[in-house]
Amino acid sequence: MFTGIIEDLGTLLALSGETDSLIIAIRTGLPLESIRPGDSIAVNGVCLTVNETKPDQLTFDVSHETVKSTNLQYLSVGDKLHIERALTLDSRLGGHLVSGHVDAVGQLVSRTPRGKNLDLSILAPEPVVPYLVPKGSVAIDGVSLTINEPHNDRFRVTLVPHTMEKTKLAACRPGDKLNLEADILGKYVRHFTQAGQTSKIDQQFLEEHGFLKS
Repeated sequence: MFTGIIEDLGTLLALSGETDSLIIAIRTGLPLESIRPGDSIAVNGVCLTVNETKPDQLTFDVSHETVKSTNLQYLSVGDKLHIERALTLDSRLGGHLVSGHVDAVGQLVSRTPRGKNLDLSILAPEPVVPYLVPKGSVAIDGVSLTINEPHNDRFRVTLVPHTMEKTKLAACRPGDKLNLEADILGKYVRHFTQAGQTSKIDQQFLEEHGFLKS
């Protein structure tokens, strides 16, 4: 599990492999003495397993399933990448719970400066749409953000100066592909309230206990 709070902007040093699988090497400023082969690292919001550590860099094997399901398939050497180590039990949960399992690849539609902030409008594929809740959480390339104004298959997020400084999202341009992960808590709630489930948690239960307005 991760928090969606980016620790480092890594740089893609090398990319090799077959069409449906990759080996990637990333330069990072993270303390590599604390990272071992087998550790989980989120790269652009994708949970990957460390294959090897070298001075100032990490290597990962990326499976064909991960390649086809995420924006890692569009990587080029020199690209900046969001890096986050796995959550520990004594860590602060500054963002929200992020699994590192991307639900779909969305697309940036527009970017609108608003004073010191920047609004991004994003097109979301169908697997993400049911979880676009006003003021809910979403991970965009691994960055924990708050959903504003969801409408049909689009939603807006606002980047504050700190997020623009610590991530690469402010550099994104319309048409760029973005990894999207919906809030895992929302997924469980929807699963247990869908018709046909045997759980006693349903729409009426949530309304009676103050979770939803009737």
